[in-house]
Amino acid sequence: MANLKTEQFYTTQLGAGLGLVEETKLLLSLYEDGMTTTELYEIALNSGLFPMVSARRLRNIIAECFSPRYIKPGVALTLKKLGPVTSSSIFVQLLLIHTALANRVLLEFITDIFWAKYSGGHDVISGDDGREFIVNAVREGKTQKPWADSVIKRVSSYVLGCCADYGLLSSGRVSKRTIQPVRLQQPTALYLAHWLHFSGLGDNAVINHECWKLFGLEPFDVREELKKLAKNGWLIVQSAGDVTRISWQLKTMEDVIDVITQG
Repeated sequence: MANLKTEQFYTTQLGAGLGLVEETKLLLSLYEDGMTTTELYEIALNSGLFPMVSARRLRNIIAECFSPRYIKPGVALTLKKLGPVTSSSIFVQLLLIHTALANRVLLEFITDIFWAKYSGGHDVISGDDGREFIVNAVREGKTQKPWADSVIKRVSSYVLGCCADYGLLSSGRVSKRTIQPVRLQQPTALYLAHWLHFSGLGDNAVINHECWKLFGLEPFDVREELKKLAKNGWLIVQSAGDVTRISWQLKTMEDVIDVITQG
């Protein structure tokens, strides 16, 4: 069973690496089932795939970013298989899901600030928006101990930079970034619904999971997305009020990979 538990407190872990899309692709190409963080580091160090990365930096990327995002929740092998057969936009959505689960500060910034700004008709998110979000979080006790102003500034920049890496905000070293709302793609919805299901969640818990909010979706929207998947025979969805029952026709994540591979 996969680990669905997110960090209770905000951390500075994003400082070890933001989206790391290209680095993740390379590390997944080296990853084998059951491989430990240390084993992956040794193989990556000797692979020649990271000539511009110091040994210390590579160790941090694997231990602080790759492992908590993909090895600990048990998704690295699935993503390794999906990477070569999905579009880059779908693959980035999958990375976003697991990075946000490993970094609550990113998850809540996207769900609470990014989509609120977009829904409110705003076109940009500024560095001040990010800083205000972190300041409020520290005040509300969402960090294990109070953060200094310098840490608050750094983490707010990490969060905005990570959003840019995953295509939610424009990139570049600017004080204001343009909002680029992402639309949940069908293969991503298929993956997320089944991953949550196979992680042991009940049908309504799947629909109400906070990960859907990364894509601006509320439970009603999620049910509509699942009904779209049902048209292809991958699910059978029955709804009555707020209660939904799902018959899962795909029995393993391997089945899900096969469906996504077939396009």
